[in-house]
Amino acid sequence: MSSPFAAWARRGWVAAGRGLALFGGSLLAVLLAVTLALAVVSVAWVVLVPPTVMAVRRLANRARRLADAWAGVHIPAPYLPQPLNGGPKRFWRRWTWIVRDPATWRDLLWLLVDPIIGAFLAGLPAAVIAYGLFGLAQPIVWQPIVDAGGSNWYGMIHVDSQPAAWLAAVLGAGVVLLGLAIGPASLLLHAQFTRSLLAPTPAVLAQRVRHLTETRADAVDAQAAELRRIERDLHDGAQAGLVAVGMTLSAAEQLLADDPQAVRTLLGEAREASTKALNELRDLVRGIHPPVLADRGLGDAVRALALDSQLTVQVSVDVPGRLPPAVESAAYFAVSEVLVNAAKHSGAEQVWLDLRHHDVALRIRVTDNGRGAAEIGHGTGLHGIQRRLATFDGTLALTSPPGGPTTVTMEVPCALSSPKTTLSSETE
Repeated sequence: MSSPFAAWARRGWVAAGRGLALFGGSLLAVLLAVTLALAVVSVAWVVLVPPTVMAVRRLANRARRLADAWAGVHIPAPYLPQPLNGGPKRFWRRWTWIVRDPATWRDLLWLLVDPIIGAFLAGLPAAVIAYGLFGLAQPIVWQPIVDAGGSNWYGMIHVDSQPAAWLAAVLGAGVVLLGLAIGPASLLLHAQFTRSLLAPTPAVLAQRVRHLTETRADAVDAQAAELRRIERDLHDGAQAGLVAVGMTLSAAEQLLADDPQAVRTLLGEAREASTKALNELRDLVRGIHPPVLADRGLGDAVRALALDSQLTVQVSVDVPGRLPPAVESAAYFAVSEVLVNAAKHSGAEQVWLDLRHHDVALRIRVTDNGRGAAEIGHGTGLHGIQRRLATFDGTLALTSPPGGPTTVTMEVPCALSSPKTTLSSETE
């Protein structure tokens, strides 16, 4: 077992190394600040500013992740949801979304301040340790420095002899220990400084609460509507069929002694009615949660949808694992609705469906070669999908110029929850 001192020293060295990594992030912040300044003053600033701001946002998210991983300081991302619609105004919607987001301006403030305060807090332990190591090296380096004509000082010690060099080495050892001691504290201060600039403001948190309240209400409404549909289907379908079976069997029971031939006919009718009721129950179960989705996962379930579609659907799947069941269900029915819309309204003959999990998000892209001009509006299937995905903080973007093609892009943040059960492949 390692000694307490060895464990303490190891923590200090690790903290100093992580501080150097954060110092490198501060240098990247300087580079991005210069790039953003050049983008603002350039002729094409309208085009160059959004991608530069998004690069700043990615660097800020990196700082949030490292503060959580290295110092235990959790900093939620405060950004507003991306605009959902595509189309000709997609660029301006994106531009407006970036500029109006208060978190964008906090990111820019962090971009200016972090290379000063953040770099100092991050690099201080490594700088102190480096200075201490220079003191430890004095017994070796003082003579060459003096021979070269240098005036060698270490702190308040004029190192011009071997005894002075050993004294400087003792002081250097203390400085190294100081650097190891302040490493974890400096890392924590850096994380708290980052949180002070990059954490959500009360206004953003209030907006987030409103968004969650709306999506929760949508989820409750959708669940209530689904329960009403199930009740209606049971009442009008399987329940009515089973009642008919019961009545037929009752009539057969009354005729059993007097007319065996009629009983035989009634039993045949009862068997047909029970078979029909069973099929309706199976269809109802598939409409609630398809067995293939539970057994084989989202990839195979989407392939089954493609095979059942009236259109020719080419499917590409890259989901190396199982997703949370609720996300799989929402994604499955979203894809089903998009394929139904394409078959009914687009006039398309071919559909390309790409399903993949990347960067802690499920991304689904459905493209058809139809007539285009589709819109997201109340009362449409796409609006229902949008509400369903919003429950999981998901988004839906539509690009559908007149003449086509139409592309529906859906994204749901989620993590893989179990090993994959099927191979990624393409089906046509």
